[in-house]
Amino acid sequence: MTRNQKIELTNRINAYAEEHLQDIDPDHTPISVQLERIKPVMEEIASETGKSVEEIFIIYMDINSELKAEQEKKYQNRMAELNL
Repeated sequence: MTRNQKIELTNRINAYAEEHLQDIDPDHTPISVQLERIKPVMEEIASETGKSVEEIFIIYMDINSELKAEQEKKYQNRMAELNL
C-alpha cells in the first residue's frame, strides 16, 4: 500500500468518524466505544483491500502518527523562522 493510499484510507476513516462521533465527548468516552463506532468503515475498507480490520487499524494509526509528526515539524520550523 502506497503512502497516498494510506492517507486516502485515513481521510476516509476520519470523515466517517467526524460524522459518527460528533455526538460524543472524546475525552470522556472510552476508546473502545469510539473504535466500535468507526469499526463499520474499517470493516468496509478491510473487505475492499483484502486486509484484516486489525491491519487497517494499524495502518490508520501509523499514518496518523506520521502526519501529526510532520505537522509538528512544520509548526516548529515556522516558529523558528519567526524567532529570527
